[in-house]
Amino acid sequence: MGEGWYFDFRHTHFDAYSPPDFYTRVGIAGVQADIIMKKTKTLEDNWAPAWNEEFEFPITVSEFALLRNEVHEYDMSEKDDFGGQTCLPVLELRSGICVVPLHGRKGEKYKSIKLFMRFEFV
Repeated sequence: MGEGWYFDFRHTHFDAYSPPDFYTRVGIAGVQADIIMKKTKTLEDNWAPAWNEEFEFPITVSEFALLRNEVHEYDMSEKDDFGGQTCLPVLELRSGICVVPLHGRKGEKYKSIKLFMRFEFV
């Protein structure tokens, strides 16, 4: 779930006439055997998207594994707009719900935008 977009962006930042259509790319960066990216469905016209999707990532070398999140806004006529990103060391994650801040392209932390994520380790 993403929250806080309307505080850090103008209401017309992504679309001039409607709320944004967000999706997120989630994956693992690390050794070659662990690299993978998956994509959620796009939620149309929603400033507070709740994707409610689960992804499973088998990891072989957890010491080098990073959980990557990129949020994008779908744009039918042009290239999709960048919304935010974060990278978290897998070894530092704990089971349960976590509030994850997002950052801009240059690494600046957004003031209000957060992702609510649930982690489960087997």
